Amino acid sequence: MSQLTLQNITKQFGLIKALNNISFEVKDQEFFVLLGPTGAGKTTTLRVVCGLEKPEAGHVMFDDVIIDGYTPAERDVAIVFQQYSLYPMLTVFDNMAFPLKAPGRNFSKDEIKAKIEETAEKLRISHLLHRKTAQLSGGEMQRVAIGRAIVRRPQIFLMDEPLSNLDAKLRESLRAELQHLQKIEGVTTLYVTHDQIEALTMADRIGVINEGELIQIGTPEDIYDRPASTFVATLVGSPRINLLDAVFQNHKIQIIGTDIVIKVPENLELPETFELGIRPENVVLDPEGEFSGNVKLLEPLGVETIVHITNGENEITSLITGLIKLDIGEHVRFNVDQNRLHYFTREGNRII
Repeated sequence: MSQLTLQNITKQFGLIKALNNISFEVKDQEFFVLLGPTGAGKTTTLRVVCGLEKPEAGHVMFDDVIIDGYTPAERDVAIVFQQYSLYPMLTVFDNMAFPLKAPGRNFSKDEIKAKIEETAEKLRISHLLHRKTAQLSGGEMQRVAIGRAIVRRPQIFLMDEPLSNLDAKLRESLRAELQHLQKIEGVTTLYVTHDQIEALTMADRIGVINEGELIQIGTPEDIYDRPASTFVATLVGSPRINLLDAVFQNHKIQIIGTDIVIKVPENLELPETFELGIRPENVVLDPEGEFSGNVKLLEPLGVETIVHITNGENEITSLITGLIKLDIGEHVRFNVDQNRLHYFTREGNRII
C-alpha cells in the first residue's frame, strides 16, 4: 500500500477556485475522511488524486514520488462513485473481473476466479456472482462496486460518497462493513462525504473542507471536542451545537438576551464579546439546576429526546438520554457542563 500526499494543490474552473492551496497527507493504511458540504471541493480533490483533473499548482505524491505526469491507469488507484457505475448486462462475476483483465495485468483465469471469490466472500455477495447487476438491489450493487474496486488491490482506494444513495438502515450496516474491510485489507483510503456521522464513525482522521479550503485536520475526537471554528462546530454534531452571543465581564459570562450568567475560573481570559458554544448533551435537565427556561419543542427519538428550551430571547437545545415526559410550555431547570464549553471570536475562530 502507499502513503498519499497532496502538496499545495490549487484547481480552478474558469473564475471559480475549486481548491485553494490544499495540503494534507493520508498515511499508509489510514482511513482518511474528507468532510464538507456540497460544493466544498471534495470530489475535485478525488479527481486530482486519480488524475482525471490536472491542478494549476501543487503536487500529488505516492510514497514521496511525484506522480503529476502519470495517467489515471498508471496511478493504480481504485475509485467507488456515488453512482454504482456497473455494467448492467454483465454478471457480478464479470463486473468484478473487468479490472483484472485490463492491459498489463497478466492474471490467469484461475487467479481471477480465486481473487473474485475471496473478495465476494468478504463482502457477502458470493451468492450473487452469476446474477446480472441489473437484477440487484441498491445495497447489493454498491457491494459489487466496492468489490470491483478492491479486488485488484490498488495502491490507493478512493470513495466518493458511496453510501449516500442508500436508505438509512443500509447505510449504517455498510458503514460498519466498510470500516472492518478497510482494516482487514489495510488499503490506504481517502473517503469523501458530507455526512458527519460517516466521518465520525469511520475515520482514523478527518479533514474538514469548505469552499476549496482545508479548515481543520484531526481525529474524530479532535474535530468534535476542539472544533477550529464555528463552521466546524456546526458541521459536526447532531443536534447542532448551541452558538450564543455572550459578554465577558468580571470572570462571568452573560449570554446576551437571557438571564444566564456562568461563572468561569479566574485564569480564563476572553474578549469582551464572543460566541459561546454549548453542545446539546452538555445542557442537562435537573430539578435543582442553576438555570431555567420553558419547553418550546420536544423531539423524541427513542433512545434520546431533544428538548428545545427558551430563556428570554434565546433558545437552547438539550439532548437527554431516553424518552422524557414534558409538556410544551412547561418550566424546567437545567445545568450547563462548564468544563465542556467552546469559545469563539465574533468572526468564528476558536479562542480556547
